[in-house]
Amino acid sequence: FRNATSSRPAVLFRSERHQLVEVSWSELQQKVGSVAQALKAMGVKSGDRVVAYMPNIPETLIAFLACASIGATWSSCSPDFGTNSVIDRFKQIEPKVLFAVDGYQYGGKAYDRRPIIAELQQSLPTLEKTVVVPYLFQDEQPDSESLRDAVSWQELLRQPSELVFEQVPFDHPLWVLYSSGTTGLPKAIVHGQGGILLEHMKNISLEMDLKPEDRFFWFTTTGWMMWNLLIGGLLVGATVLQYDGSPAYPDIGTLWKFAEDTGMTFFGTSAAYIASCMKAGIEPGKTYDLSKLRAMGSTGSPLPPEGFQWIYDHVKRDLWLASVSGGTDVCSAFVGGSILLPVYAGELQCRSLGAKVEAFDEQGRPLIDEMGELVITEPMPSMPIYFWNDPEGKRYQESYFEMYPGIWRHGDWIMITNRGSAVIYGRSDSTINRQGIRMGSSEIYRIVEGIPEVLDSLIVGVELPG
Repeated sequence: FRNATSSRPAVLFRSERHQLVEVSWSELQQKVGSVAQALKAMGVKSGDRVVAYMPNIPETLIAFLACASIGATWSSCSPDFGTNSVIDRFKQIEPKVLFAVDGYQYGGKAYDRRPIIAELQQSLPTLEKTVVVPYLFQDEQPDSESLRDAVSWQELLRQPSELVFEQVPFDHPLWVLYSSGTTGLPKAIVHGQGGILLEHMKNISLEMDLKPEDRFFWFTTTGWMMWNLLIGGLLVGATVLQYDGSPAYPDIGTLWKFAEDTGMTFFGTSAAYIASCMKAGIEPGKTYDLSKLRAMGSTGSPLPPEGFQWIYDHVKRDLWLASVSGGTDVCSAFVGGSILLPVYAGELQCRSLGAKVEAFDEQGRPLIDEMGELVITEPMPSMPIYFWNDPEGKRYQESYFEMYPGIWRHGDWIMITNRGSAVIYGRSDSTINRQGIRMGSSEIYRIVEGIPEVLDSLIVGVELPG
């Protein structure tokens, strides 16, 4: 809260069901203090785990900041996750407190999550308290008969608002993120407070060039690492913009209208969303007032050259477009953008600051202008401090350091060009090799999604017997 000010809001929020809501810095600090005091009263201590089954709303941000202030370790899943997916993640880390919304709306349809909260309580034996946040059923109280040890969000806000920051070591666990879990239980990836703070300050202030007057948005859920990066906008005093709902409801222009109404300066999204806008044939630059918009970010999958061209043709000419690529593993980017460099269609402008990125061949030799394995040859501040329930570090070593001893192999195909930019081709463990020619998912997507009759597509790698 060192950047707190009365001249700009801390948060602007909208959802399918809610008009634009403004949260001031003083309101944010007061509510964080109250929730922190309430957690302490529940017996939550430094190092205890607090989990959230919550959407991208201000209450989730408040709960996270309260946890961080008392040294508790945070973890979140979006409420669109099914019961088993949530249990597979949360049960590993033995949480003491659960924050959960009663339900949510997506694409115009309401989803009651109270039955799932009850299932989570039954399956998470270490839970001592459940905080129910009224969101879908705002006029109703939590069903205390079916939800054991449940308290309402309003009860937490009645606590004194004094905010005291617990002093913790540099590598104290801040949060737990999760791998996709495609080959078993999701890996519980633990990041330290100091490393993440350094990495995100670098990302936000130096690479994204965010300033206090910026209004920073990334379309994300709480189940994606981009939510963790989004809320980092507060580190530089920028206003964080939160949206909850379908980006295509009531139409594909919803987020562009949000940009207009909030005076958005940085619009972060996924390559898939940009492709959807292209297919829909919309022209945001003509339809909406995007005069404040100065930058866009794209991640999640490689943005093809056509996506770059569409943004400059149909969104805004004088715009900085940063295509970035990283991973949940480091909650950051390995390669991305710079306001000091030219933008080339289909390319990521440069290696991220402090990321010693190379493209390696099978013998561990660096390549230029050739596709190779994306590796990190020197430590980064936000590399995981450990995996949960991996006391000997065996899974950690197997995940990153097995192919090239002592060197982080991330599992993506990358080409570093002779001018220092990069091209990402997709996962190296899902690449087709035909007559010695490697084809990544990005090349297949580019062809398939260029067919007018194809509305959407998903490339899945399948190993056939024999």
